[in-house]
Amino acid sequence: MPLDPQLKDMLDFIAAAGYPPMEQGTPALARQGLRAMSVDLVKPEDVVPVGSVEDLAVPGGAGERDARLYRPEGEGPWPTLVYLHGGGFVIGDLDTHDQACRRICRDADVAVLSVDYRLAPEDPFPAGLEDAQTATEWAAAHLDRLGGDDRLAVGGDSAGANLAAVVAQHLGDVLAGQFLIYPATDGVGDYPSRAENGEGLFLTTGMMQWFSSHYVPAETDLNAELHRIAPLHGETAHVAPALVVTAEFDPLRDEGEAYAAAMRAAGVEVEQVRYDGMIHGFVDMGPFSAAAADAVADMNARFGALLRR
Repeated sequence: MPLDPQLKDMLDFIAAAGYPPMEQGTPALARQGLRAMSVDLVKPEDVVPVGSVEDLAVPGGAGERDARLYRPEGEGPWPTLVYLHGGGFVIGDLDTHDQACRRICRDADVAVLSVDYRLAPEDPFPAGLEDAQTATEWAAAHLDRLGGDDRLAVGGDSAGANLAAVVAQHLGDVLAGQFLIYPATDGVGDYPSRAENGEGLFLTTGMMQWFSSHYVPAETDLNAELHRIAPLHGETAHVAPALVVTAEFDPLRDEGEAYAAAMRAAGVEVEQVRYDGMIHGFVDMGPFSAAAADAVADMNARFGALLRR
């Protein structure tokens, strides 16, 4: 299937603007740029309605972390999803993924706890992972404070899905589900989609290398830590049932699908869906693309169904 025409128009607009590649700037500039795209463009009338939104603090690996709890409209109890935002472990925050979390909350009818984990390069691996794991363990012990029923899932997009997958491997049957949206699962692997889709399709080879250089310190012992950096190299048996979402024109497509296959081979219940015509980041591109909006609504509904199977 060809690239979605509306996404192509968006990419052409970005290219014509002439901004330097992210990897030529600083993390601070990259964070500012993401907020400009994902926060500043949202008008009050475009904010996705949910039942309630509450800012709170949750335990992290080295002190409390900011978090945001979204509850659906109507009466609970609901399952709870701990959500970990994308951004290459370097950019992104609660605000940049506010709309995405609102859509999941509304479409899947789940309470969503979005966690603001520490970012590299200020706090490289394993800081963000420690925050994600500690916050999810806290959520498991406080479900009555969150969604109210006994179902807990973990999820995220891109780098956040990487963290979610590692957390799921650690927690095993404590969890009822995983929601892995175009996950980064094997940064040391060699996949055709990285070559096919590494330029001109939003997420580039240069960006991925830049993110990785900030996230993983040079002195990291990869032999000892690879399973926590690249979950495809971890233990895929006994993890929670998963929905794995990939996009046709995403450099991470093949490793996401390889991770789904590895879990399935280990006996895990897995639904893997590829959205044709889509690119990395399509979760936030509904305002620019009707097809992206439809894909987001579909994947969120699938996730809600997974938790209620």
